[in-house]
Amino acid sequence: MQLGMIGLGRMGANMVRRLLKGGHTVVVFDVNAKAVSDLAGEGAIAATSIADLCSKLKVSGNAGPRHVWLMLPVAFVDSTLAEVAKNLAKGDCIIDGGNSYYIDDIRRSKDLAASGIHYVDVGVSGGVWGLERGYCQMIGGDKTAVAELDSVFKTLAPGVGDIGRNPGGAALGTSEQGYLHCGPVGAGHFVKMVHNGIEYGLMAAYAEGLNILKHADIGKHAYEKDAETTPLRHPEHYQYAFDLAAITELWRRGSVVGSWLLDLTAQAMANDPNLEQFGGRVSDSGEGRWTLSAANDEGVPAPVLAAALFGRFQSRGNAEFMNKVMSAQRFAFGGHLEKKH
Repeated sequence: MQLGMIGLGRMGANMVRRLLKGGHTVVVFDVNAKAVSDLAGEGAIAATSIADLCSKLKVSGNAGPRHVWLMLPVAFVDSTLAEVAKNLAKGDCIIDGGNSYYIDDIRRSKDLAASGIHYVDVGVSGGVWGLERGYCQMIGGDKTAVAELDSVFKTLAPGVGDIGRNPGGAALGTSEQGYLHCGPVGAGHFVKMVHNGIEYGLMAAYAEGLNILKHADIGKHAYEKDAETTPLRHPEHYQYAFDLAAITELWRRGSVVGSWLLDLTAQAMANDPNLEQFGGRVSDSGEGRWTLSAANDEGVPAPVLAAALFGRFQSRGNAEFMNKVMSAQRFAFGGHLEKKH
């Protein structure tokens, strides 16, 4: 199949490579000319602009509708989509594979429908490992538009692989292949939104547990004894110097908490046991916030996901003033002075 790809960052470029290996023709464009030329050297067709990309999709024996996939940060989707739409025609299709808000998908689909252009939203999970492992894809859009892209989804997906098959897996459509048409427009990004909210919670659970293990030697260290410090009543209970790299590796082997996320954590710990290369500032790209917004609208409790999101806010220093307020309150009612770090 012929496909246009706009956005050749870490994921977009590797998706193009996987599609090329699968026999697809891919026309590529990015504001970074080197990213375009690099992929052209690997067999992609280079485009010098969005208009050029859309034009090149018209030729080369392409008799059917044109399909343009956007793999961009959320902030650039609307402006790029508008430019693409100006260069497409009725029956063509735009696919957004970034982490867009599903509500934006609904709006975009309605706007494009006036010109007869289809819109498909695809939540993509796989990160920088997708070229090798494949990409899990959560898809939203009308059945006809999604069906036309099936060969693309199948090539990008990981397939069944060596994961054990569920007895009823064959009855679940393409899900065991690693891609699924989840519903109408917005459904793909809705599922990916919740997927990433869960991811926040899983990451926080591993991180909190490992932090407890890391400080399990507190009884071996001298600590201040004063009115501002909660005493450690039984230092003899905290005499453990755990090898966290070994423990995360251990948990990968037969443990109920095993996962690919744990695999990546163990790899990071093995390479850098104290994680010296990281400062601890954890970003969020929006999906966790949107997941909690949906939970609020639905009246559904999500305390774990909320705590994980707020933990990310705190990691970026956004709790500093809150902490100052509490310190001021303690000083006001009890004369408590702040301890110096």
